[in-house]
Amino acid sequence: MTYTVTVSKKGALRWERGHPWIYRSDVGPARSPAGIVDVQDGRGRFLGRALYSPASEIRLRLLTREAEPIDRGFWERRLERAAALRAGLEAQASAYRLVHAEADSLPSLIVDRYGEYLVVQLLSAGLEAVREQVLEAICNVFQPRGVLLRNDAPVRRLERLPLEVVEAFGSVPEIIEVREGNVGYLVAPRTGQKTGAFLDQRENRELAGTLARGRALDLFTYQGLFALYLARNAQEVTAVDSSGPALELAKENARLNGIDRIEWVEADVFDFLPRLEREGRRFDCIVVDPPPFARQKTALRRALAGYKEINLRAMRLLTEGGVLLTFSCSFHVGKPEFLSMLGAAAADSGRRIALERLLGQPRDHPEMLTIPETGYLKGAVLRALD
Repeated sequence: MTYTVTVSKKGALRWERGHPWIYRSDVGPARSPAGIVDVQDGRGRFLGRALYSPASEIRLRLLTREAEPIDRGFWERRLERAAALRAGLEAQASAYRLVHAEADSLPSLIVDRYGEYLVVQLLSAGLEAVREQVLEAICNVFQPRGVLLRNDAPVRRLERLPLEVVEAFGSVPEIIEVREGNVGYLVAPRTGQKTGAFLDQRENRELAGTLARGRALDLFTYQGLFALYLARNAQEVTAVDSSGPALELAKENARLNGIDRIEWVEADVFDFLPRLEREGRRFDCIVVDPPPFARQKTALRRALAGYKEINLRAMRLLTEGGVLLTFSCSFHVGKPEFLSMLGAAAADSGRRIALERLLGQPRDHPEMLTIPETGYLKGAVLRALD
């Protein structure tokens, strides 16, 4: 049975302007369960087919404007299109994103490749309702040895869905070894951050390696991946994280690559930076890649204060001519706010800081201009001129 949902003029306008979401306030009363529905406006005009989540603030996620069947063939065609956009990446890395949800017209679906295995997230009740159909299409298109569902993202609670980590196909190892260029690293797909690793920093890690020299500092190192790249050209690398288990995996990654010139420090970065400043330490290259400080919009002011504090202290630790690569993965911290924060930090640092380059997401994490939620990672390359 196909259910039909009616939306307001405002809701319909969002689709016309290129955004695939329609919110609860713009959806009329509906008896449909979670799943796929037809959508019409107040005059009965067909607008498209969408994923419907009856308990979510985001009630509708557009799938298609056509009256086409949403069957396994539909999902396979969308997955094949997403794969085509990433053609050639397999020669550069064995770990990358295959499906970036709304950016690939596959709303609330994440698919990440780790070698021969896939880690998948179903992030809406509408998508969960067609789980088996979607997973069958994923297996048919990508032919993995195993598929792990990392359905433990907190956003699922907003959809009134259970949190779970389960194998959906085949068998997925506890630890998977993958590579980026000449760098290999280990991933824990069941317990690692996101789906196991921060795949969105792949190109920025490569850049950091080319800019590194002398003494380098990697803050919030997590699995140590930036540190591994820094160690290519830096003589000394200090890598800092507050998580002991994360540092243990980082050390394993260093051993895997035959790198022994990284000093691993378990410490709170906010406490560690003032200590370095008191000791008079200086670094030629610093990477600041913190976790999201603003998971909700209400946390924006506090998040910006935290970002400013870390970047201010990092700027003071740079040698003359030293380079700072700094990032924010908080969606609620937009590019203007990010750059304004860096400007305020530079002013308070007492240094002449130049902006050399803006950074963002790699092509397997496309950012759609009409869907700002698809773009969350922003970064900058800064240089101390005195």
